[in-house]
Order: sequence, then structure tokens, then C-alpha cells
Amino acid sequence: MHAHLSVLTLAVHDLQASLNFYCQGLGFESEGIIGQEFENGAVAFIELQSGLKLALWPQQSLSADTGLALTPICPTGFSLGHNVGSAAEVDAIMTQAAQAGATITKAAQATFYGGYAGYFQDPNGHLWEIVWNPCWENS
Repeated sequence: MHAHLSVLTLAVHDLQASLNFYCQGLGFESEGIIGQEFENGAVAFIELQSGLKLALWPQQSLSADTGLALTPICPTGFSLGHNVGSAAEVDAIMTQAAQAGATITKAAQATFYGGYAGYFQDPNGHLWEIVWNPCWENS
């Protein structure tokens, strides 16, 4: 299998509130909620970068589609990392996220590898790391 991700799906409790957080709060762009005419079909897509989308899908719909039992969202199951160009940009994004309703779980600070990073949880508990790593090309 050639490793190539095209969609990251986040299970959400309230689709509209989650879409508002990402679009109005963080400035992401979406065409809005689509698929509402289908049972368990309502979803919102956000273009993260060329060829990669973030899908927001009600957790109940994901449960129904996969056949897996509905369970609490576990924030330490994985994190999404957003690498930025400077420590100041980390601080700005962390502030923007907090103002949009995110919970800061670890304030931005110097890292052991010489970078700068902090963590926040979106309103559904999904964990994001905002990081400046001087060893990586910025994206």
C-alpha cells in the first residue's frame, strides 16, 4: 500500500458547532454541511492543503457506518500537528483557538529539541499541537 492520506475524519458531537469552530474560530474554509438528505450522511469538508481534507462527521454517523459501538472520544488517542514558521505564530494560533472555544491543555513553551509548541483541544476534545520546529521546513 502506498501511504497517501486524503481525508482525516474527526467524529464530532455537534456538526454545526464544530464547523463554526473551525471556520469562524480558526479561519478554515468549507462549503458547509452537505449530505443532509441521507441518513447519517451529513458531513462537512475542510480543505487543509492540496489533496488533504478534514472531514467533520457526527460521531453517531461514524458509529453507524462502521458498526462500532458509540464510545467517548479519547483525546489522547492521537493528535493533529500544525507546524508553523515561528514561535510568535504558535502563540497567535493558540490565542485564536482559545478565543474560538478551544481548551488550552499545554501552554506554548520551549521544547527539548529547540522548538516551541503548545496543545489545545477542540470543542469535541480532539487534540491539536501547534508547533514551530526549527529543524523542519515550514508548511
